[in-house]
Amino acid sequence: MINWHSTTPPQPPFIASIFNYYLSDNLEGYIEYDELTLELVKQIPGYLGYESFKHDNRGSFISYWKDRNAVKAWAQHPIHMEAKKLGKSSWYKYYHSIIAEVNSIHMHGLVG
Repeated sequence: MINWHSTTPPQPPFIASIFNYYLSDNLEGYIEYDELTLELVKQIPGYLGYESFKHDNRGSFISYWKDRNAVKAWAQHPIHMEAKKLGKSSWYKYYHSIIAEVNSIHMHGLVG
């Protein structure tokens, strides 16, 4: 389920930043940075929401953005840059990221 930043989901088009990863055994500081970046990202203009999945040290984190400029602003945030550096050196055995344009969205059903 997507955790939208506002109560009304955005209308496409918008951007999805998809981050897939496999965690290493060295997760020192990982949880703290994960919580910190989830709070900080909400302050970036153009941030729309996220969804996240984790299982057996593998995961996906998808963040949604108004446009590529908003994605770029988050990519250049100093705390996010430090988290990426730590991720490369310690937290991830493997990762890849994809930036995609969302042209339509279909939702069905209620959760809760």
